[in-house]
Amino acid sequence: MTELPQTLQPLDRPRRLAPGDRVGVVATSGTLVPERLDRGVATLRSWGLDVVVGRHALERSRHLAGTDEQRAADLQQAWCDPATRAVVCARGGSGAARVVDLLDWDAMRAAGPRVLVGFSDVTVLHQAVANRLDLVTLAGPMAATEAFAGVAPDDESVQHLRSTLFDPESVRVLAGGGLQREVGGRARGVLVGGTLALLANTVGTPEHRPARGGLAVLEDVAEPAYRIDSMLTQLLRTGWFDGVAGIILGSWRDCGPAAHETLVERLAPLGVPLVSGLPFGHALPQLTVPLGAEAELDADAGSLTLVQPALR
Repeated sequence: MTELPQTLQPLDRPRRLAPGDRVGVVATSGTLVPERLDRGVATLRSWGLDVVVGRHALERSRHLAGTDEQRAADLQQAWCDPATRAVVCARGGSGAARVVDLLDWDAMRAAGPRVLVGFSDVTVLHQAVANRLDLVTLAGPMAATEAFAGVAPDDESVQHLRSTLFDPESVRVLAGGGLQREVGGRARGVLVGGTLALLANTVGTPEHRPARGGLAVLEDVAEPAYRIDSMLTQLLRTGWFDGVAGIILGSWRDCGPAAHETLVERLAPLGVPLVSGLPFGHALPQLTVPLGAEAELDADAGSLTLVQPALR
Protein backbone atom coordinates (compact mmCIF):
# COMPACT_ATOMS: atom_id res chain seq x y z
CA MET A 1 0.00 0.00 0.00
CA THR A 2 1.35 3.43 -0.99
CA GLU A 3 1.95 5.75 1.95
CA LEU A 4 0.00 8.98 1.62
CA PRO A 5 2.02 12.23 1.76
CA GLN A 6 1.72 14.34 4.87
CA THR A 7 -0.69 17.25 4.98
CA LEU A 8 1.04 20.48 4.02
CA GLN A 9 1.94 22.77 6.91
CA PRO A 10 2.65 26.52 6.69
CA LEU A 11 6.32 27.17 6.00
CA ASP A 12 8.65 29.63 7.73
CA ARG A 13 8.29 33.17 6.44
CA PRO A 14 11.48 35.09 5.61
CA ARG A 15 11.54 38.67 6.82
CA ARG A 16 10.30 41.49 4.63
CA LEU A 17 12.72 43.77 2.83
CA ALA A 18 13.76 47.26 3.84
CA PRO A 19 15.70 49.94 1.95
CA GLY A 20 19.39 49.12 1.96
CA ASP A 21 18.89 45.35 1.85
CA ARG A 22 20.96 43.37 -0.62
CA VAL A 23 19.19 41.48 -3.40
CA GLY A 24 20.87 39.01 -5.72
CA VAL A 25 19.61 38.80 -9.32
CA VAL A 26 20.48 35.47 -10.91
CA ALA A 27 19.79 33.71 -14.20
CA THR A 28 18.79 30.13 -13.41
CA SER A 29 17.20 29.28 -16.74
CA GLY A 30 17.08 30.87 -20.20
CA THR A 31 19.27 33.51 -21.79
CA LEU A 32 18.65 37.17 -20.95
CA VAL A 33 18.05 40.33 -22.95
CA PRO A 34 20.72 42.68 -21.53
CA GLU A 35 18.59 45.81 -21.86
CA ARG A 36 15.77 44.20 -19.89
CA LEU A 37 18.17 43.11 -17.19
CA ASP A 38 19.48 46.67 -16.92
CA ARG A 39 15.96 48.10 -16.62
CA GLY A 40 14.95 45.49 -14.03
CA VAL A 41 18.03 46.17 -11.93
CA ALA A 42 17.37 49.91 -12.17
CA THR A 43 13.82 49.39 -10.88
CA LEU A 44 15.01 47.33 -7.92
CA ARG A 45 17.64 49.95 -7.12
CA SER A 46 14.98 52.67 -7.29
CA TRP A 47 13.32 50.85 -4.36
CA GLY A 48 16.46 51.50 -2.30
CA LEU A 49 17.85 47.99 -2.66
CA ASP A 50 21.51 47.05 -3.04
CA VAL A 51 21.39 44.86 -6.17
CA VAL A 52 24.14 42.39 -7.05
CA VAL A 53 23.84 40.64 -10.42
CA GLY A 54 25.19 37.13 -10.79
CA ARG A 55 28.61 37.00 -12.46
CA HIS A 56 27.42 34.69 -15.24
CA ALA A 57 23.98 36.24 -15.83
CA LEU A 58 24.70 37.22 -19.43
CA GLU A 59 26.54 34.04 -20.40
CA ARG A 60 25.08 31.83 -23.14
CA SER A 61 25.19 28.08 -23.50
CA ARG A 62 22.78 27.20 -26.30
CA HIS A 63 19.33 28.21 -24.94
CA LEU A 64 20.59 28.61 -21.37
CA ALA A 65 22.16 31.50 -19.44
CA GLY A 66 25.52 29.78 -19.09
CA THR A 67 26.43 26.24 -18.15
CA ASP A 68 24.62 24.37 -15.39
CA GLU A 69 27.66 24.90 -13.16
CA GLN A 70 27.69 28.65 -13.81
CA ARG A 71 23.98 29.10 -13.13
CA ALA A 72 24.20 27.00 -9.96
CA ALA A 73 27.27 28.93 -8.78
CA ASP A 74 25.50 32.28 -9.16
CA LEU A 75 22.46 31.07 -7.23
CA GLN A 76 24.64 29.53 -4.52
CA GLN A 77 26.78 32.66 -4.22
CA ALA A 78 23.78 34.97 -3.98
CA TRP A 79 21.96 32.82 -1.41
CA CYS A 80 24.99 32.27 0.81
CA ASP A 81 26.20 35.89 0.79
CA PRO A 82 25.66 36.92 4.45
CA ALA A 83 24.28 40.30 3.33
CA THR A 84 21.67 38.88 0.95
CA ARG A 85 18.01 39.16 1.97
CA ALA A 86 16.38 38.07 -1.31
CA VAL A 87 17.22 36.27 -4.54
CA VAL A 88 15.28 37.39 -7.61
CA CYS A 89 15.41 35.16 -10.67
CA ALA A 90 15.91 37.00 -13.94
CA ARG A 91 13.61 34.96 -16.19
CA GLY A 92 12.18 31.51 -16.82
CA GLY A 93 12.43 29.34 -19.91
CA SER A 94 14.04 26.03 -19.02
CA GLY A 95 17.06 24.70 -17.17
CA ALA A 96 16.33 25.41 -13.49
CA ALA A 97 15.84 21.70 -12.79
CA ARG A 98 19.38 21.08 -14.04
CA VAL A 99 20.93 23.16 -11.25
CA VAL A 100 19.03 21.71 -8.28
CA ASP A 101 21.40 18.79 -7.71
CA LEU A 102 24.46 21.05 -8.05
CA LEU A 103 23.50 23.22 -5.08
CA ASP A 104 24.86 22.77 -1.56
CA TRP A 105 21.56 22.71 0.30
CA ASP A 106 23.22 22.30 3.69
CA ALA A 107 25.16 25.52 3.13
CA MET A 108 22.02 27.27 1.92
CA ARG A 109 20.12 26.21 5.03
CA ALA A 110 23.02 27.39 7.22
CA ALA A 111 22.94 30.78 5.49
CA GLY A 112 19.50 31.44 6.94
CA PRO A 113 16.16 32.47 5.44
CA ARG A 114 16.10 34.32 2.14
CA VAL A 115 13.22 35.43 -0.09
CA LEU A 116 13.10 33.65 -3.47
CA VAL A 117 11.20 35.43 -6.27
CA GLY A 118 10.30 33.97 -9.66
CA PHE A 119 7.77 31.85 -11.51
CA SER A 120 7.38 29.59 -14.56
CA ASP A 121 10.57 27.48 -14.79
CA VAL A 122 11.40 28.62 -11.25
CA THR A 123 8.53 26.39 -10.05
CA VAL A 124 11.09 23.62 -9.48
CA LEU A 125 13.13 25.94 -7.24
CA HIS A 126 10.05 26.95 -5.27
CA GLN A 127 9.41 23.27 -4.57
CA ALA A 128 13.06 22.56 -3.74
CA VAL A 129 13.28 25.48 -1.29
CA ALA A 130 10.00 24.41 0.32
CA ASN A 131 11.04 20.76 0.70
CA ARG A 132 14.68 21.33 1.68
CA LEU A 133 14.66 24.70 3.47
CA ASP A 134 11.05 24.93 4.73
CA LEU A 135 10.64 28.49 3.46
CA VAL A 136 7.79 30.47 1.93
CA THR A 137 8.74 31.66 -1.57
CA LEU A 138 7.18 34.26 -3.87
CA ALA A 139 5.79 33.26 -7.27
CA GLY A 140 5.92 36.62 -8.96
CA PRO A 141 7.46 38.83 -11.68
CA MET A 142 11.12 38.33 -12.56
CA ALA A 143 13.79 40.97 -13.00
CA ALA A 144 14.51 40.66 -16.73
CA THR A 145 11.05 39.87 -18.11
CA GLU A 146 8.70 41.94 -20.23
CA ALA A 147 6.18 42.43 -17.41
CA PHE A 148 8.78 43.80 -14.98
CA ALA A 149 11.41 45.33 -17.23
CA GLY A 150 10.04 45.66 -20.73
CA VAL A 151 9.83 48.94 -22.61
CA ALA A 152 6.40 49.38 -20.99
CA PRO A 153 6.39 47.33 -17.76
CA ASP A 154 3.06 46.32 -16.23
CA ASP A 155 2.68 48.72 -13.32
CA GLU A 156 0.19 46.58 -11.38
CA SER A 157 2.52 43.58 -11.49
CA VAL A 158 5.55 45.65 -10.47
CA GLN A 159 3.76 47.40 -7.60
CA HIS A 160 2.20 44.20 -6.25
CA LEU A 161 5.65 42.62 -6.02
CA ARG A 162 7.02 45.73 -4.33
CA SER A 163 4.18 45.74 -1.80
CA THR A 164 4.64 42.04 -1.08
CA LEU A 165 8.34 42.55 -0.42
CA PHE A 166 8.14 45.75 1.67
CA ASP A 167 4.58 46.01 3.03
CA PRO A 168 3.08 42.50 2.92
CA GLU A 169 0.13 43.40 5.21
CA SER A 170 -1.23 45.61 2.42
CA VAL A 171 -1.61 42.69 -0.01
CA ARG A 172 -3.05 39.92 2.16
CA VAL A 173 -6.20 39.94 0.00
CA LEU A 174 -5.15 38.33 -3.28
CA ALA A 175 -8.72 38.43 -4.59
CA GLY A 176 -11.48 40.29 -2.79
CA GLY A 177 -14.13 38.95 -5.15
CA GLY A 178 -14.31 38.41 -8.88
CA LEU A 179 -12.89 34.92 -9.05
CA GLN A 180 -15.17 32.67 -11.08
CA ARG A 181 -16.86 29.93 -9.08
CA GLU A 182 -16.55 26.53 -10.76
CA VAL A 183 -17.30 24.42 -7.66
CA GLY A 184 -18.64 26.16 -4.57
CA GLY A 185 -17.51 25.98 -0.97
CA ARG A 186 -14.85 27.28 1.37
CA ALA A 187 -11.41 25.87 2.18
CA ARG A 188 -8.29 26.77 4.10
CA GLY A 189 -4.82 25.45 3.39
CA VAL A 190 -1.23 26.10 2.37
CA LEU A 191 -0.72 27.49 -1.14
CA VAL A 192 1.15 25.04 -3.35
CA GLY A 193 1.71 24.73 -7.08
CA GLY A 194 2.93 26.93 -9.91
CA THR A 195 3.28 26.17 -13.60
CA LEU A 196 1.45 22.97 -14.52
CA ALA A 197 4.12 21.59 -16.86
CA LEU A 198 6.83 21.95 -14.21
CA LEU A 199 4.67 20.30 -11.57
CA ALA A 200 4.13 17.32 -13.87
CA ASN A 201 7.85 17.18 -14.67
CA THR A 202 8.86 16.93 -11.00
CA VAL A 203 6.79 13.84 -10.23
CA GLY A 204 9.21 11.19 -8.93
CA THR A 205 11.92 13.69 -8.01
CA PRO A 206 12.89 15.10 -4.58
CA GLU A 207 11.14 18.33 -5.62
CA HIS A 208 7.75 16.57 -5.91
CA ARG A 209 5.46 18.43 -3.49
CA PRO A 210 1.90 17.03 -3.48
CA ALA A 211 -1.05 19.26 -2.63
CA ARG A 212 -2.52 17.16 0.19
CA GLY A 213 -4.44 19.46 2.54
CA GLY A 214 -3.37 22.53 0.55
CA LEU A 215 -4.80 25.03 -1.89
CA ALA A 216 -3.40 24.30 -5.36
CA VAL A 217 -2.66 27.34 -7.56
CA LEU A 218 -2.12 26.39 -11.20
CA GLU A 219 -1.23 28.22 -14.40
CA ASP A 220 0.61 27.69 -17.68
CA VAL A 221 1.33 29.25 -21.05
CA ALA A 222 1.03 28.13 -24.69
CA GLU A 223 -0.11 24.61 -23.85
CA PRO A 224 -2.91 23.15 -26.01
CA ALA A 225 -5.85 21.48 -24.30
CA TYR A 226 -4.65 17.96 -25.06
CA ARG A 227 -1.34 18.69 -23.31
CA ILE A 228 -3.13 20.22 -20.31
CA ASP A 229 -5.31 17.11 -20.16
CA SER A 230 -2.23 14.88 -20.26
CA MET A 231 -0.43 16.79 -17.50
CA LEU A 232 -3.49 16.87 -15.26
CA THR A 233 -3.95 13.14 -15.80
CA GLN A 234 -0.32 12.57 -14.81
CA LEU A 235 -0.81 14.51 -11.57
CA LEU A 236 -4.15 12.85 -10.83
CA ARG A 237 -2.82 9.34 -11.42
CA THR A 238 0.31 9.89 -9.33
CA GLY A 239 -1.65 11.26 -6.37
CA TRP A 240 -0.59 14.91 -6.54
CA PHE A 241 -4.19 16.03 -5.98
CA ASP A 242 -5.02 13.43 -3.31
CA GLY A 243 -6.55 15.24 -0.34
CA VAL A 244 -6.30 18.72 -1.90
CA ALA A 245 -8.49 21.22 -0.03
CA GLY A 246 -9.22 23.59 -2.91
CA ILE A 247 -7.98 24.66 -6.34
CA ILE A 248 -7.32 28.13 -7.78
CA LEU A 249 -6.75 28.48 -11.52
CA GLY A 250 -4.59 31.35 -12.71
CA SER A 251 -3.92 32.55 -16.25
CA TRP A 252 -3.66 30.19 -19.24
CA ARG A 253 -2.15 32.57 -21.76
CA ASP A 254 -2.17 31.31 -25.36
CA CYS A 255 -3.63 27.96 -24.30
CA GLY A 256 -6.75 28.30 -26.42
CA PRO A 257 -10.45 28.36 -25.57
CA ALA A 258 -10.62 24.63 -24.79
CA ALA A 259 -8.13 24.96 -21.91
CA HIS A 260 -10.69 26.21 -19.39
CA GLU A 261 -13.20 23.52 -20.32
CA THR A 262 -10.52 20.84 -19.97
CA LEU A 263 -9.35 22.11 -16.58
CA VAL A 264 -12.86 22.19 -15.14
CA GLU A 265 -13.77 18.81 -16.64
CA ARG A 266 -10.75 17.12 -15.04
CA LEU A 267 -10.73 18.95 -11.68
CA ALA A 268 -14.38 19.53 -10.77
CA PRO A 269 -14.96 15.81 -10.03
CA LEU A 270 -12.55 16.14 -7.08
CA GLY A 271 -15.46 17.83 -5.33
CA VAL A 272 -13.43 20.58 -3.64
CA PRO A 273 -13.88 24.36 -3.99
CA LEU A 274 -12.62 25.35 -7.44
CA VAL A 275 -12.26 28.87 -8.85
CA SER A 276 -10.71 30.39 -11.96
CA GLY A 277 -9.53 33.83 -12.98
CA LEU A 278 -6.80 34.62 -10.45
CA PRO A 279 -4.36 37.01 -12.21
CA PHE A 280 -1.42 34.73 -11.49
CA GLY A 281 0.97 33.38 -14.11
CA HIS A 282 2.13 34.44 -17.56
CA ALA A 283 -0.66 36.89 -18.47
CA LEU A 284 -0.95 40.47 -17.23
CA PRO A 285 -1.24 41.50 -14.50
CA GLN A 286 0.96 39.05 -12.60
CA LEU A 287 0.09 38.96 -8.91
CA THR A 288 2.77 37.78 -6.50
CA VAL A 289 1.55 34.63 -4.72
CA PRO A 290 3.39 33.32 -1.62
CA LEU A 291 3.79 29.57 -1.97
CA GLY A 292 3.94 27.84 1.40
CA ALA A 293 1.75 30.46 3.09
CA GLU A 294 -1.68 29.61 4.47
CA ALA A 295 -4.76 31.12 2.80
CA GLU A 296 -8.55 30.98 2.88
CA LEU A 297 -10.56 30.40 -0.29
CA ASP A 298 -14.25 31.27 -0.55
CA ALA A 299 -15.35 30.01 -3.95
CA ASP A 300 -18.88 31.37 -3.59
CA ALA A 301 -17.62 34.89 -2.81
CA GLY A 302 -14.75 34.61 -5.31
CA SER A 303 -12.17 35.58 -2.70
CA LEU A 304 -8.70 34.42 -1.68
CA THR A 305 -7.08 35.85 1.47
CA LEU A 306 -3.79 35.10 3.19
CA VAL A 307 -4.09 34.11 6.84
CA GLN A 308 -0.85 35.98 7.59
CA PRO A 309 1.23 38.40 5.51
CA ALA A 310 3.53 36.65 3.04
CA LEU A 311 6.66 37.83 4.87
CA ARG A 312 7.19 38.56 8.54
